[in-house]
Amino acid sequence: MFYKKFYFLVALISKKGMKLSMKKEKSRIVHETEKIKNFRELINRTTEKYPENTAYKYKIKNGNETEYVSKTYSEFKKDIEALSTKLLEMGLKDKKIAVIGNNRYEWCVTYLAVTTGGMIIVPLDKALPENELKSLILRSKAEAIVCEPKYINTILSLENSNLKYIINMENEKNDGVILYSDLISQGEKLLKDGNNEYEKVVIDENAPSILLFTSGTTNISKGVLLSQNNICSDITALAGYLKLYPTDTLLSFLPIHHTFECTITFLFGIYNGVTVAFCDGIKYIQKNMNEYQISVFVSVPLVLENIYKKIWKGIEEQGKKPLMKTMIATTKALRKVNIDIRRKVFKPIIDNFGGKLRIVLVGAAPLDKKIIKGLNDFGVDLIQGYGLTETSPVVSAETDKEKRPGSIGLPLPNLEVKIDNPNEENIGEIVVKGPSVMLGYYENEEATKKCMKDGWFYTGDYGYLDKDGFLYISGRKNDVIVLKNGKNVYPQEIEILLNQLPIVEESLVFARNKSSRDTTLCAKIVYNEENMKNLYGEKSEEEKKEIIWQQIKEINKTLPDVKHIKEITITTEPLAKTTTQKIKRYEEAKKA
Repeated sequence: MFYKKFYFLVALISKKGMKLSMKKEKSRIVHETEKIKNFRELINRTTEKYPENTAYKYKIKNGNETEYVSKTYSEFKKDIEALSTKLLEMGLKDKKIAVIGNNRYEWCVTYLAVTTGGMIIVPLDKALPENELKSLILRSKAEAIVCEPKYINTILSLENSNLKYIINMENEKNDGVILYSDLISQGEKLLKDGNNEYEKVVIDENAPSILLFTSGTTNISKGVLLSQNNICSDITALAGYLKLYPTDTLLSFLPIHHTFECTITFLFGIYNGVTVAFCDGIKYIQKNMNEYQISVFVSVPLVLENIYKKIWKGIEEQGKKPLMKTMIATTKALRKVNIDIRRKVFKPIIDNFGGKLRIVLVGAAPLDKKIIKGLNDFGVDLIQGYGLTETSPVVSAETDKEKRPGSIGLPLPNLEVKIDNPNEENIGEIVVKGPSVMLGYYENEEATKKCMKDGWFYTGDYGYLDKDGFLYISGRKNDVIVLKNGKNVYPQEIEILLNQLPIVEESLVFARNKSSRDTTLCAKIVYNEENMKNLYGEKSEEEKKEIIWQQIKEINKTLPDVKHIKEITITTEPLAKTTTQKIKRYEEAKKA
């Protein structure tokens, strides 16, 4: 076995455009699709096509015993209808219902029971600190919340909220709390007795149905209002580019409240009739991939970068680097004559993760194309893309036929993408128009007007389109460092180079003004203590800093003078991040 704890990913990211309007030609659509407009159509369609397919696999712990549970699509639909019927009977039609907890079956049932019953779902971040959780419950005006037991005391202590019902996902009784399992049972009885309120609900697919608070890296979170048609149009368009099969099994790993995981793994998964298995946690990804025989994995670049380093570290420790390089060169040469033996040659690597892994979907940040090519060399198809919460989320993605490492794919066929106010390098803000663009920000007309102009959504990401229509990301508009000479520096581009160093876990590039005439580029480096010791032995902190500095000076030689790093700080403490693993840049820069 070459390594331990290896995770694969597939990229769907967020950045922005150029004043070249790209409306996708139909010829670039790879697969036929069936259009859906709302979530009831989504679940009905899949249940009709794959009623006995396993929709979910998960574990239930009873003391020292572990029970494996499987739910078919028929069972899933039955639970959705039962819960929704009971919620309607409780007087919650058209009301907001929040949900918070780990990625789990009850979360998925709740999301669709609420939305297919004409109610509005408010997915909350499971990692929110207590004060923020209380704030968002109050801001959302939710009248019910479905949650795990650990949140109940916090919710019970909330004052002046609209909450009428607190629903516990687990069978732990508390005063003032209802059990989810009881609601399912009561809903089943209502249906059996002829209650047809759920059936009578007419879904307005263009009305607000999802209120999702962003995990902003710089300021207070904004509430994004999405309709069911926003997300369903995104799912249908993505299906034209990327094919998942009803025989596929996906590992649900990223926070499910976030639109990336929610749309791609959860809802797009349903559209394709796949099986979703719930991950036990980041430490168990490799174990879960093996036990559930995962074939598709959705994750983020930060994890992928660390994994790629561990792969090669394992190869080098076994003294197999020269052999591996030869094997990669050989398989590349054979592919030029249409002979692809990668999955046979590199079977020991793929077998470490269950042996079925065929595709990795990655998003949330730019990814070094060296890593993309490196994973493809092993026979795993890595697909990149880009999106934002406000666009439901996917804006662009590589297709099953067209890939370009380093890009974030082609704009989806139902979207227009342009680059606004491009500079001499054709880099400008990415701007998007189409059916997946949000309805607006909840109770924040000013913020909506700021980013929505004439139907175009201004993403706040900088990027460009190449001559073939592929989209590229340069960095967040707010992150761009503008030098005194007017030149722009995109810190993420430099961070990709720094993160390639064997002893660097992650990095942050930021600016410090030393005088009115100069801007100093600085880097905060998180280094791997074990790698440092293995490569250089015991060293003082100053010696470690000098080792890293000498390596950064070599990187500086490959860059224009304006992009040279002039100062560094080093640490072993991970950088502060959102739950989707985006670095909180301003928070970290202030501490450096």
